[in-house]
Amino acid sequence: MRYRMAFAAGLVIGYVLGSRAGRERYEQIKRAARRVADSPTVQEAAGLMGAQVSKAAGAAKSKVGGVLQQRIPFLRSAEHETGTGWPDEESKPEEPSIPY
Repeated sequence: MRYRMAFAAGLVIGYVLGSRAGRERYEQIKRAARRVADSPTVQEAAGLMGAQVSKAAGAAKSKVGGVLQQRIPFLRSAEHETGTGWPDEESKPEEPSIPY
């Protein structure tokens, strides 16, 4: 269903951008698109889809976050923070920048 909606939206956008029917047809299409976008049914569907995407992103973040913290050293909380992002790494003084 999502792919059909994206395809239909692509067709509409392509037609509007490529249309040679003139300004009047463009305005007619624009009004119809605005009516569809402002429809309570479409707004409700967009809200539900946004909630589902947010929920899926939260689940993915929780699943991936634990694995990444185990595999990437600077994501772990270190007792000896050096400020470089890598735990227990000696901090090096910055080299002066040379303007070009």
